[in-house]
Amino acid sequence: MRVAATLYLTDETIAPIRLARELEQRGFAALYLPEHSHIPVSRETPYPGGELPPECARMLSPFVALAQAAAVTDRLGLGTNITLVGQHDPIDLAKQIATLDHLSGGRLTLGIGYGWNKEEAADHGVEWRTRRALVRDRMAVMRALWAEQPTSYEGEFGSVRASEAHPKPVRAPRPRKEGPLHGPRTLIGGAAGPKLFAHIAEYADGWLPIGGGGLRETLPALRTAWADAGRDPAGLYVALSAVEPTEGKLAHYEELGVDEVVVQLPAGGETEVLRVLDGFERYVHLTPAPAGQDRTSTDL
Repeated sequence: MRVAATLYLTDETIAPIRLARELEQRGFAALYLPEHSHIPVSRETPYPGGELPPECARMLSPFVALAQAAAVTDRLGLGTNITLVGQHDPIDLAKQIATLDHLSGGRLTLGIGYGWNKEEAADHGVEWRTRRALVRDRMAVMRALWAEQPTSYEGEFGSVRASEAHPKPVRAPRPRKEGPLHGPRTLIGGAAGPKLFAHIAEYADGWLPIGGGGLRETLPALRTAWADAGRDPAGLYVALSAVEPTEGKLAHYEELGVDEVVVQLPAGGETEVLRVLDGFERYVHLTPAPAGQDRTSTDL
């Protein structure tokens, strides 16, 4: 089981270059970064975790920050947790994702989700009740552009003509009933449920929930949905985000077959973040990669 890290990276926290170097030096598997384009001041949507952290309004662009991280590391995986796909032009986003994956040697894991802030989404023209269908459609547009041969797609919320589009993501296509799944490893965030698990099995590679509550009940349901969709059981990837680690927790997650744990770092300056990293480093060495699986870029 791999151990990665995440934090709300802002213009006031540790810089991505310093953080990435420190994570790689300590043996962490990856750096995952979240996304908010802006936080409208007039907001009725409650923050899922209680009081809205002020860092949400100061987040750096994850793709720009991860590009800096990629440039100063060789093995560190790069991830988003999550990309708000509905708030992007899919053709432009497909180019950003493929470019980062190409330049990093295939180190990108694309965490995607549907968002929680109705006002933020509305400013991007997203109709809340159809946001899940919108994300599904935009992922299909991107996968058409990532396909090995020019491929068209026409959906309810968007379309693209068969096009030459390069670079291509590094990861090999994964087989599905509906045709090969192109692009970097893609994990969908969100709470457990039949609808989410059906979407994961249809157009993703796995699940990226916050924390690990209830996994003993939910993971079998996800694996059943995955098998019912005809997906290879070995291809399912589960990463837990924003984990406050303890030895007991990590042992429990590993027993359940979790592939990656993403520990939560504070949204602080260098001194604070490095102090916490010093304390978390021991968890990396408690959970080495399984035999035969190193921390190479294409395996992250």
